[in-house]
Amino acid sequence: MSSHPNDYIKPELMACCGAREIKDGDVVIVGTGFPTMSANIAKHTHAQNAVMMQESGVYDARPRRPALSVGDPCLNPGAAFVGGLVDIMGMFLQKGWVDVGFLAGSQVDKYGNVNTTVIGDYAAPKNRLPGSGGANPIGSLVKRVLIIALHDTRRLAERVDFITTPGYIDGPGAREKWGLPPGTGPAALITNKALMRFDEKTKEAYLVSYHPGSSVDEVRDNTPWDMKVSADVRETEPPRAEELRVMREILDPHRMIKIYEKRGYV
Repeated sequence: MSSHPNDYIKPELMACCGAREIKDGDVVIVGTGFPTMSANIAKHTHAQNAVMMQESGVYDARPRRPALSVGDPCLNPGAAFVGGLVDIMGMFLQKGWVDVGFLAGSQVDKYGNVNTTVIGDYAAPKNRLPGSGGANPIGSLVKRVLIIALHDTRRLAERVDFITTPGYIDGPGAREKWGLPPGTGPAALITNKALMRFDEKTKEAYLVSYHPGSSVDEVRDNTPWDMKVSADVRETEPPRAEELRVMREILDPHRMIKIYEKRGYV
């Protein structure tokens, strides 16, 4: 098998993008789907000492199949600690012990704010969404936030309709103004078309790489703000052979990740 196989699907590439953001030794709070897959890919490849935790209370989970929820019993066998919600969201998060958190949202804007509350005006919304869950404390308190989103002008916005989970709010200094820990905030926005990061000065998302099959122009056409482009913008590195092997032979042999193709992640 070549070092960069070409028989992958877009959700597999996105999971690999997330995995590459995780460093060896990171403590990572994950949900289900992409976050769990990304964290496990990292743990089986370059970040063997990374530790996963679920907001349900499981610390250092080692599931043998993709978890169907944060309370899936498959997370418990072999875990270092099985506690409760308060242990994770209180002790670990509020103490500042969590390095990475994954988020997804119905709307994400250029500052990395996430909306999972309403589409439209809050008092008379077009659609009501499920709400925060653990997303707000995760986005507020972890050191680096990784955001997963579909890339189109409905899901991405110049400004979200409602800030469920704060990114950089309205620009430089805003997180600190509202009392959030310094040095925290969104680190990357991973979509089905591109990888974006957040400018240290403006705090706006900018284009780092476009996925194979896409282009700078396509990404910008589907982004509803005047997105800046990195001077060394490039094509995203495809999944490596070892990353695909881990996904398909160890983590997800039944290819449950394919469900994301039906959800538009193509």
